[in-house]
Amino acid sequence: MVRAAVSLRAPEGYRFSLRVREQGEVIAVGDGIAWIAGLPSAALDQLVTFEGAARARGMLFNLEEDRIGAIVLDAEGSIAAGTRVLSAETRLEIPVGNALLGRVIDPLCRPLDGRELELPTVTLPIDVRAPSIAQRADVHEPLYTGNTIADTMLPIGRGQRQLLIGDRGLGKTSLALDTVVNQGDDVISVYVLIGQRRSEITAIVATLRQSGALSRSVVVVAEADAPPGLQYIAPYAGCAIAEHWMQAGGHALIVFDDLTRHAQAYRSLSLLLRRPPGREAYPGDIFFLHSRLLERATVLTSKLGGGSLTALPIVDTQEGEIAAYIPTNLISITDGQTYFDAQLFSAGTLPAIDVTRSVSRVGGNAQVPAVAAEAGRMRLEYLQFLELERFARVGTRLEASTVAKIARGRLLREMLKQDRLSPRPILAQLGAMIAYNDGLLDGVPLERAHARLEDLQAQIAASSLTLTTQRTQWSSMLAQWLKAAEKP
Repeated sequence: MVRAAVSLRAPEGYRFSLRVREQGEVIAVGDGIAWIAGLPSAALDQLVTFEGAARARGMLFNLEEDRIGAIVLDAEGSIAAGTRVLSAETRLEIPVGNALLGRVIDPLCRPLDGRELELPTVTLPIDVRAPSIAQRADVHEPLYTGNTIADTMLPIGRGQRQLLIGDRGLGKTSLALDTVVNQGDDVISVYVLIGQRRSEITAIVATLRQSGALSRSVVVVAEADAPPGLQYIAPYAGCAIAEHWMQAGGHALIVFDDLTRHAQAYRSLSLLLRRPPGREAYPGDIFFLHSRLLERATVLTSKLGGGSLTALPIVDTQEGEIAAYIPTNLISITDGQTYFDAQLFSAGTLPAIDVTRSVSRVGGNAQVPAVAAEAGRMRLEYLQFLELERFARVGTRLEASTVAKIARGRLLREMLKQDRLSPRPILAQLGAMIAYNDGLLDGVPLERAHARLEDLQAQIAASSLTLTTQRTQWSSMLAQWLKAAEKP
């Protein structure tokens, strides 16, 4: 019998060597948490793979002496006690790049809009250190929202972190959407939805699509029935996607809607992992959790490309209580807050922004000098009007000058009212402020105020006026137009 010789030849470039790979075993699983025995060299935030048909992934989140707690990121139903666990020895990264524009994805970059997604080859870790002080530049460019109150009295600069705070249903999401819609092609927007109902998600995506803003935006979704692990990593994944354009020298805007649900998801995970609870049952490191996220929003120095990342985190309050744990944390982390008031909303003053309790700590540094000068005067007069109006409710007899100031204040309040998805260009806002400050709109009936502002906006758009035009020329042109509008 002749036996054929078999030649075992290694593939080119392959070298035989000893390979050591740790493996563990699932001892319990449930509620988005898997308890693992083994993996003696495991590290926090390290990825693991649960062997099986679904090849589910998890992230190590809690290290104890005899076991490890891991967040299950996907396919929890395929994991059972006894499932083998392999360490990936890497941390979670997400694909980034222009291929994501116009898409709706989950925090693991899986498409949710029913279309195939060719994943970009460039990836970034979802959780990184924020830029150091030496890598940061001052906020010096405005980011216009299209909303008169926000752009004049509470300005936002590129690289700023402006908190949107108030009870549910008062218009925080509407202002965030207006801001995304108002951006030009030079700003990429990332909208992160955390723990929202599917109907709310659908409405937001439809609004972005109808306005044409979706083509320059990325929507990251971890809906209400998603595992708490996905809700936990959602803002970090969105931030990594936005950082890609900042690091490339561009400008990005990210909306976290909202961090209240994110904190609740983290609290659920921590309690399931038996971490000691603190105030309101939140773990003690919740402040660090949000601060390391929001500190990633900044302006980079010119040596690093000069890119910027602006953050608009949203947080809910209960019955207007801003002294609750999560709201106070975020107020201390951010560069200002825009407060939405339930009483203003009920009175029909929309947007329901309470100027007295709102502040922008750095946005004024990015305001155009002409806008800053007019806005400062108008804000002071508006605050004085609010005090006078409260005083007038007592029923005291008022002087004629006080009555005139109250009339002007009511006109200003009417001018500041604005419907959602109806942005006003900054030139139109500047023209309206000059006209008001010069008294050119005095005597205009309240019901005619918006029509008069629309006429001014059309005249300004057709003129050669700019933000650097002399104020005397602005005042002269506005007086001429308003005088012509009064003629029958």
